[in-house]
Amino acid sequence: MSKKNKTDNNTIAQNRKARFEYTIEETYEAGIMLQGWEVKSLRAGKGGIADSHVIIKGGEAWLLNAVIIPLNTASTHIHPENSRTRKLLLNKKELKRLIGAVERKGYTIIPLTMYWKNSLVKVQIAVAQGKKLFDKRETIKQRDWERDKQRLVKR
Repeated sequence: MSKKNKTDNNTIAQNRKARFEYTIEETYEAGIMLQGWEVKSLRAGKGGIADSHVIIKGGEAWLLNAVIIPLNTASTHIHPENSRTRKLLLNKKELKRLIGAVERKGYTIIPLTMYWKNSLVKVQIAVAQGKKLFDKRETIKQRDWERDKQRLVKR
């Protein structure tokens, strides 16, 4: 009886610039509607959400510009599209809260991470507000100070 090797890191893709560019207010976990070839590509690690964002259209949440590169072994009868619009699966209460947040001035919805939860693909999305230039400088200073502090403690 052999068990599958489970890794602690179920992350498929991360939006590393998100926490630097935005101030995160609230986070939500959303499912995502994918086609079969997209799931296979994500299992092979061929996905990215670096430049993607979420819009609310017709009372539904949609993920734009998330790139999933098709595998060479994809079926020949389909023509895969790398960065098609994908529907996010949220319940009505969460959608209403997101719609209310987006209507406020300066708030947007961004994806933070895409990961596996059991055998499903989930996307962690956040209601965020864009940072000003001086906020970004403060973040850089704080990061440098933490790094220096760790070096001093290490010695």
